[in-house]
Amino acid sequence: MKPKEYDIRYERSAVLVLSLGFGLVGLDRWIISPLFPSMMKDLGLDYQDLGNVVGALGLAWGAAALVMGGISDRLGRRKVLVGSLVLFSVCSLLTGFATGLFSLLLVRVVMGVTEGAFTPTAVAATAEASRPHRRGLNMGMQQSTFALFGIGLGPIIATQLLLVLPSWHWIFGLLLIPGLVLAWFTLRTIRETDQLPAFESAVPAAPLATSSPTPPSTSASTDAVRWLDVFRYRNIPLAILGLCGAMTCIFVLSAMVPSYLVDHLGIGTSAMGVIASGIGFGAFAGQLVVPGLSDKFGRKPVAVVALVMAMCMLIAFIVQGPVVPVLFLLLFFVAFGAMGCLGLLAGTVAVESVPPSLMAAAAGTVIGVAEIFGGGVAPSVSGFLAQNYGIEYVLYLALGGLLLCVVATSFLRETAPTRVASRSKDGVGLTGVSGM
Repeated sequence: MKPKEYDIRYERSAVLVLSLGFGLVGLDRWIISPLFPSMMKDLGLDYQDLGNVVGALGLAWGAAALVMGGISDRLGRRKVLVGSLVLFSVCSLLTGFATGLFSLLLVRVVMGVTEGAFTPTAVAATAEASRPHRRGLNMGMQQSTFALFGIGLGPIIATQLLLVLPSWHWIFGLLLIPGLVLAWFTLRTIRETDQLPAFESAVPAAPLATSSPTPPSTSASTDAVRWLDVFRYRNIPLAILGLCGAMTCIFVLSAMVPSYLVDHLGIGTSAMGVIASGIGFGAFAGQLVVPGLSDKFGRKPVAVVALVMAMCMLIAFIVQGPVVPVLFLLLFFVAFGAMGCLGLLAGTVAVESVPPSLMAAAAGTVIGVAEIFGGGVAPSVSGFLAQNYGIEYVLYLALGGLLLCVVATSFLRETAPTRVASRSKDGVGLTGVSGM
């Protein structure tokens, strides 16, 4: 077997397994939102509790991603991926045994830690398995399943299973099975970094965001120095700000739209599931199309156009009445633009802006910090707004998140290999592309 043929085969199988894994992460994380109207009655919860439960998982996810991105560079991708798959699947089972707010919060925090460990490791593993000219598309595919399964199919699965199962407790328990199966396939499929070809980074000599001539440390002896090194690349803090905004939009909508549709617009449970699934299907399509287009047209211009479109669609959703097809389509295009850029910033831009030795650390840092604020703080704030002022006001919080993302993305330096190469041929060096 020729090495080239083997690499292509591994690229395809690795992207498939890692995509299914991230899809299960999304399903385990977000299936709670469409089930929450039923859980509220049984457990005596309110909107603030929903925001806190979603936010607590996000905070734990962010903290774990900050740490585990760099740790997986040393422990190995496969160990972290398999272990986290098993643990967060068990946490899904335990969610079904929750008897009140405290036990629910405790289980979801542990789930956030395990899913936070999986995410940057999977991003780095996908980048390492991908040829440079397919990196944007592959990473978009890998991250798109989070939305497809978690926010797209999740509401439909949840609301339909409620019709045939005795209670919501059983639905969480069923999610243990695919998690264990997928952990086995991950163990059999994923290779470690030293077993893979060393593809060149999009910006192999990426200039620092400071004028300091001192190169960033790549020594594994000082974890704090390695973690701080990623902030010396201009795109990293910009990606964090942009991702905070994109996550605020998507996660606030994912957590609160089901309750908004039922309680504010008076839409029935089954129709709610169909409308809310528009977020997931739109996000899935966006994470396939937006990163793929960015391979050809550049990361920044594609992201800005997609975000502006998402803002226009969200404004239309805010003023739209209870018309099911229209609401579905509006949510579809909001998520298409927002989640497409979320995947681009969290994965592709982050890993392309640093040397290969810092890929996992960069992805973990961007995802972790943004998750703490966009995935943790924002849902809790939305719960406060819904409980004290009215659930309709959470939509303006989501709109503000999109605005923040547009501003931050506008200042990114281009990292798409095709665009960097073409500018280099035109006489523009890498310093002009990626540095200050």
